[in-house]
Amino acid sequence: MKPIKSAKSPIKMANVLCIIFLFLLKAMSAVGNDDEDRLMIDLFRGYNALVQPVANKSHLPMIVQIAMQLVLLVNVDEKQQVMHTNVWLALKWNDYQLKWDPSNYGGIESMRVAPDKIWQPDIVLFNNADGNYEVSFLCNTLIHHTGEVLWVPPAIYKSSCIIDVEYFPVRLQNLPLQRLKIKFDEQICSLTFGSWTYNREELKLDFLYSDMVDFSDYASSSIWDLIDGPAILTEDRSRVEFQIRIRSARSLNLQFFPTFRRKTLFYTVVLLLPTIMMAFLNVTVFYLPTASGEKMGLTMNVSLSIVVFLLLVSKILPPTSSSIPLAAKYLLLTFVLNVITIVVTTVICNIYFRSAATHHLPPWVRSLFLEVCLVNNSIYLKTLVASPVHVHEAAESKECASILEETAYSDRN
Repeated sequence: MKPIKSAKSPIKMANVLCIIFLFLLKAMSAVGNDDEDRLMIDLFRGYNALVQPVANKSHLPMIVQIAMQLVLLVNVDEKQQVMHTNVWLALKWNDYQLKWDPSNYGGIESMRVAPDKIWQPDIVLFNNADGNYEVSFLCNTLIHHTGEVLWVPPAIYKSSCIIDVEYFPVRLQNLPLQRLKIKFDEQICSLTFGSWTYNREELKLDFLYSDMVDFSDYASSSIWDLIDGPAILTEDRSRVEFQIRIRSARSLNLQFFPTFRRKTLFYTVVLLLPTIMMAFLNVTVFYLPTASGEKMGLTMNVSLSIVVFLLLVSKILPPTSSSIPLAAKYLLLTFVLNVITIVVTTVICNIYFRSAATHHLPPWVRSLFLEVCLVNNSIYLKTLVASPVHVHEAAESKECASILEETAYSDRN
């Protein structure tokens, strides 16, 4: 039995040491969190999150700096004119009530606080398209000991975007023929941010880093190429004071303009090449023999194909009347030429398959080609008879005249 006791004693000793270690670790963490607990209690003692953090009116307007990082272009709905984006919106301001001395709190220089515990500027997306003006995920704010507050909430926005359909799907630059460049259409969308209630005397917006959209973490799209992303400050009425029709109050809005260009491969294969080939098919109709009986069938098939592509363009683009898409203009012109081809082909087939058993000579043709020609022929015969050299030609002309007279007589009967 003694060997068994000696085997159990090291196990018990190890368990005791683990328990002691856990108690010490907890005690050390409690000591480390004590400074942060005191800081949290001291900062928010008497703090009112509903009041704008300015010491007095002389410190107005309060400056809020904004930056936007575009992470992903989810979709551009051209039919509904809506841009769906994934962005990180950075807001930075100074709260004089959230300052402390790091030496009094164990060297803590920053802390993270839930956004609903502090004052926040009511910055919203004005041109939203789904009714969601604010960010959906309320992440923590980062507070520095200087009173500087940084809030970077991720958001997925649906914003209205006026689609320019004039150059869909390609755009030709105004260059000489030898330097002609074909580019696909470009779309400039906007995201307009601003305060819903504060005017420019109370709150002022400014750029945080630069007057550009940040594309450092942008994930490329399979449909659009990112070109540019400038940003500007604009002046507009405060939304609340606009509603109560006080026109004097103005506010500053910050607008970001991401610019996209359509990628070439998909629409080149699906739209451009087939429509160009259909234009050549209109020409080949005239090289097809009339006796084959396939001229009209080919023209009708080309016409139906053009209608299909017109429906495809109408499904992609919004039903706007401001401008006609370049692709629609081209398809419409091709359709008009196809209609002309159908009319000409109908006339050709009608003349080719016409016979004496099915058609009679029209009166105007008889008048033009028989009576007029007979009169001219009689005058010509008199000139030939007067000249003995042309006796043989006169005989042939008399024979032709007799044939024409017989034809006219048979038509009259």
